[in-house]
This record gives sequence, structure tokens and C-alpha cells, in this order.
Amino acid sequence: MPWDTQQFDRRADYKSETQCQRTSFAFYRAVRDLLPVWALEDMRTMEVFHWEDDGQARAFTPPEALLYALVHDHQQYARYLLHRFSVRALAQPSRSFRCCQAARTPHLSVAVRYNRSGILRLILESAEDFLVGERKDFLDGRGGCAHDAGGGKTAVHLACDLARPECLLLLLAHGACPYVGDRAGDTPLDCLLRHVRQGSADMRRTHVCLGYLLLFMPKVRYRCKEQLQDKPDLWRSLLGEEAFRWLAGLAPPSLFIQAMQTVARTVPAQQLDALPDFLKPLDFRLQHK
Repeated sequence: MPWDTQQFDRRADYKSETQCQRTSFAFYRAVRDLLPVWALEDMRTMEVFHWEDDGQARAFTPPEALLYALVHDHQQYARYLLHRFSVRALAQPSRSFRCCQAARTPHLSVAVRYNRSGILRLILESAEDFLVGERKDFLDGRGGCAHDAGGGKTAVHLACDLARPECLLLLLAHGACPYVGDRAGDTPLDCLLRHVRQGSADMRRTHVCLGYLLLFMPKVRYRCKEQLQDKPDLWRSLLGEEAFRWLAGLAPPSLFIQAMQTVARTVPAQQLDALPDFLKPLDFRLQHK
């Protein structure tokens, strides 16, 4: 067979941890090699198993297969899993796929970390099938593992931290909250301003993320205003006069920015591309000198 797995005569043969490791790697490699969906599903449902911490061999679930599709950008397989299983494909994977229980929304975190904006769009469209409360928890849950750099951050926060403007706009346009901070109280806006001050390696993408974030923030929190007012000359040089005065609470946003905020919050995410070019949030930039 193309994925080079050994065939077994009895299901009991898979009870060996070594055999599970072999077939798990075969499935990983098959997704990486972008095998057809039918082949991957045949493997997932009939041939490959992974070893759990409790000493049991289990088949890969749709949420676990979706994580593999995200890592390797297998868009056809991701589309199949989300269309076939809907929100069930966004459930928690088993413990062997997570370092700790803190990882509440691993699919959003993985999509942002690997910059899989195409699959992220499919995930967010499928998330419309959640109940209202469940959807909010999914969008604004703190993903990642508490032991890594992305732990304790929402998908929006992670998109800001990694300067992923396409992912950030998708998340915000589908209703993710721009205000939720990490467990230490650091917000997405704090994160972006810190990158601006430190001179991010990709300042253009950082500024685009800042522009997108502010489109979905009707109000700027006091902590940000205090931070900017503490060193006004520095922030004026980094942000430009108009943006500085707005963020520092010294002047309201311009009428154009207020209109853009209304458009961004009211136009359905899937219809943003139909807007005239001069109204698209994708064309919005903070004034930067």
C-alpha cells in the first residue's frame, strides 16, 4: 500500500505500543504527503491506531485527524472532516495529543501558529453550528499548552503575537473578542504595542494587525491610554500623531475610522471581499510616519 504500513490479521495485533507507533507515523506521513481523502479515511477508520497514556490502543478521532490536516495544510482533508462531522471535528482531542488540560481550543491555536488561513476559514464557518455559548467559549478560549510560549492565549492574542494579519481578521470578523487577555492580564493590544515599541522583525505585518484589531475595538481600555501618555514623544514617533491621539484618549477616532469600525462589525465575514476596495478592512492601515 502507498503508506507502507504492515497489514495485520487480527485487531489484537495493534495492542502493541510499538505497532501503534508505527501505524501512527504512517498516518502522519500519509497526511503530510497529501494522500487522497478516501485513502486517509480508510487508514483512520480501519488500519491505524495510536497509543494512549492509559495503555490502550485507540483509533484516531476526527479532531485528531483535523490537527494533522492543519499541520500539513491538507485543505481537502480538513474540508471533508469539517463537512462530514461539523463541530464534532472541533472537539477536544485525547490526552495523548495534549500536554495538559489547559489546551481548550487546540485547532484554532494550531491554525494560527502554522498560519493556515484557508483551513481556519473552514473551521470558523463550521463553528457557526455551535450553540451561542459554546461558540463563544470556542472562539475566546485560551488555547495552547501552559508550558509553551503560546499557552494561556486566545487565538486572537496568538495571531497578534505572531503577526498573522489574515488569521486575525478572520477571527475578529467571525466574532472573536479582541479584549481577552492571557492569564497574566496581557491583552492583544498590549502585545502589539510592545512589538511596535521593540521594533518587530516584520513591522508592516504588526501594524496591519494593529489596524485590524482596532477596527473591532469600539473602546480602548485605560491601561493602554496610561501606557501611551507616559511616554508621548516615543509613541508619537512610532504610531503617528493621529493614531497616538486616538489610542491615548486625547481625541476621538476620525469619522472614516468610525465608519470602518461599523462596517467591520456589521458586514458578515464571508461578504467582506464583496466590499469596494476603498472600504475593505484589508486596505485599512494606521497612519505611520
